[in-house]
Amino acid sequence: MSEVSSRRSPTLEVPRLNTSTSFRKEAYAALKRAITAMDVYDHAQEIRLDERRLSEGLGVSRTPIREAMTLLEQEGFVRTRPRRGIFVVRKTKREIVEMITVMASLESMAARLAAERAPDAEIAELRRLMAEFRTGNDGERRAEYSDANIAFHQAIIKMSGCALLAEMTENLFIHMRAIRKITIHQDNRAARSVVDHMRIIQALERRDPELAERLAREHTLGLAAHVEQQRRLSRHDTAH
Repeated sequence: MSEVSSRRSPTLEVPRLNTSTSFRKEAYAALKRAITAMDVYDHAQEIRLDERRLSEGLGVSRTPIREAMTLLEQEGFVRTRPRRGIFVVRKTKREIVEMITVMASLESMAARLAAERAPDAEIAELRRLMAEFRTGNDGERRAEYSDANIAFHQAIIKMSGCALLAEMTENLFIHMRAIRKITIHQDNRAARSVVDHMRIIQALERRDPELAERLAREHTLGLAAHVEQQRRLSRHDTAH
């Protein structure tokens, strides 16, 4: 790979839109999904969004792209910089720690509600998701566990049965997903994560809301403490 190509800024993977529906709404939804799917902290370069390329990729004019960008900027996903363009927002280290702390509160409440409300079948499915990683997650299985880890946290929110909790965590999740994918490979956190998750599942199975709430809160606050101790978030110095 040439030096020029290795420095190329990452681009969004966006599908062409169904032009029979609202262009702005479809563009907004497609761009939000694409940004959420990216590991926004695992790139050396800032992620700049090119209107022309997005227009061509989505198969629409630039107008709905600009309208979608306005909505995404209001939600804190992107930021416009005069004479430079539009960039995906990346948080500072302090902001990340604060965000994880807030997420700990929301996830712990979700775990409490899940212990009270979640169907037995959903809790059993959560156990199945985690059980295969109890014997270790080195190498390729560690990469698999990274996805399972994110699925676990998404499931806890869903199992709360609280639509407002899901709504409040949606915009935080773009950053939480990226942070969890990076940090799960550091300091043997994957193995400890499995243990924490199994304890939370046991509390859910016992229908113990107080214990589920406490374990979920401590688990996520552990991530905040880990990030706080890091000089760099990842191999790229993206969190100051």
